[in-house]
Amino acid sequence: MPARNIVKVYVENGIYHVYNRGVEKRNIFLDRQDYGVFLRILKDALTPPPDRKMIQIDVTLKGSTFKGVPRQPRSFHEDIDLLAYCLMPNHFHLLLKQNKEQAMRQFVHSISIRYAMYFNKRYHRIGKLFQNIYKAALVSEEPYLLHVSRYIHLNPREIVSDIETAYSSYSEYLGKRHTPWVKPELVLSLFGAYGSIMNKKYQSYKEFVESFVEDSAEVLGRETLED
Repeated sequence: MPARNIVKVYVENGIYHVYNRGVEKRNIFLDRQDYGVFLRILKDALTPPPDRKMIQIDVTLKGSTFKGVPRQPRSFHEDIDLLAYCLMPNHFHLLLKQNKEQAMRQFVHSISIRYAMYFNKRYHRIGKLFQNIYKAALVSEEPYLLHVSRYIHLNPREIVSDIETAYSSYSEYLGKRHTPWVKPELVLSLFGAYGSIMNKKYQSYKEFVESFVEDSAEVLGRETLED
């Protein structure tokens, strides 16, 4: 039987909790620069591509000079919405909405390849950086989106004293940082719509995340990805 969440159901407009970690559980982020590069890769992939006329450079080939455009990474800004994320030393979590049926697969492959190339060059290594197959769980019911986002934002709680300082989208959810390529609005709108969660009424998303006492795995079931 295939490992849980390796066989994926690709659904147009589907929302997925995506997870991948380093091969042999090795660390994939060793310092602040590594985290920053991965975030820049996300930004490049989720931002509209620049006007080609604005990025032209002079290219000389066989004695002739002409205008050319440097190769640009593929933009997924129309295909993928990043709802939430967190980066941990040896893995990452993404909450994605794919607007085209195969967009998630292509997006995760693209950002993983780009980061692995950077990492291997910087640390003078060869070979795979990530496990062979990333995991993804289709979030099939709206209320579970809230719990998945909570699970993601609480993931760093064992390595940082304040989860607001983690490499995650938690600050976007609290309104303390605005990042155009992070889209918390859908999840936050559900928080307002459902109001009472697990028979308790929460006054804010922050209170919901930081005071919720139920175990995430029990609440989410198959929506939670195994470490």
